[in-house]
Amino acid sequence: MSRTGTAIYEINAMETLAERDQWMNHIHPLVKFILTVGYIAVVVSFHKYDLIGLLGMVVYPVAGFLLAELSFGRCLRQLRVVLPLVCMVGLVNPFFDRVPVWIGGLCIRAGVISMLTLMLKGTFAVLASYLLIATTTLEQICYALQLLHVPRIIVTQILLTGRYLTLLLGEVNRMTQAYALRAPSQKGVHYKVWGSLTGQLLLRSIDRANELYESMLLRGYDGDFAYLGAHIRLRGRDLVYMAVWCVLFVLLRRVPVILWVGRIVTGV
Repeated sequence: MSRTGTAIYEINAMETLAERDQWMNHIHPLVKFILTVGYIAVVVSFHKYDLIGLLGMVVYPVAGFLLAELSFGRCLRQLRVVLPLVCMVGLVNPFFDRVPVWIGGLCIRAGVISMLTLMLKGTFAVLASYLLIATTTLEQICYALQLLHVPRIIVTQILLTGRYLTLLLGEVNRMTQAYALRAPSQKGVHYKVWGSLTGQLLLRSIDRANELYESMLLRGYDGDFAYLGAHIRLRGRDLVYMAVWCVLFVLLRRVPVILWVGRIVTGV
């Protein structure tokens, strides 16, 4: 399977995950969206040297993956490009922050601690976002944004971008397959036809996008997601779920839970 075909398959697989009949998928999208944003805000608020305190925030993604019955290995495969880029952000910290720090009998640079902290922040943020996308459809996320009074034009842009992305990748896949059949001895697309193929891709994508938008209008789309409100209700268990996590976020932010657990386990 080509890279484009793999990308299309992974996007469809994420949509399938979000449409499952599973407990986490039935949590109100507004609750999941607020918790995701709040979690990322709490994670980012940790000091660059507070590695021990930040480790306690792993509770949310781990518990979310277990409750949603998601495969962590599959998540790593799908995020195999994003996670290394996130982790590379802090690689230069040890070269600029050379203040010595003693941990037990070991002396290391403070930049190493800030590098690990920055990597964990990015990883936790990506995992929380993945958890939201894997349990919430794009329409439900747009509905949550609408409930937060995000401007309609922005919500519509997010929705159409997600819909047109698969169309664009599909056109790229068909064009590259057609080119490969006509030039079987070549590896990839020759640079001399890049311009013409890009122009054809643009024209074909515009045509398909217009067809998609017309089909949405025929089905009654007017930029409003009120039809989801008739099927998705904010229930008591959703509020309890959000309240429990909000309390845990505050607790994990103020109390070094990992340090306490280590003391209990080691008896120190």
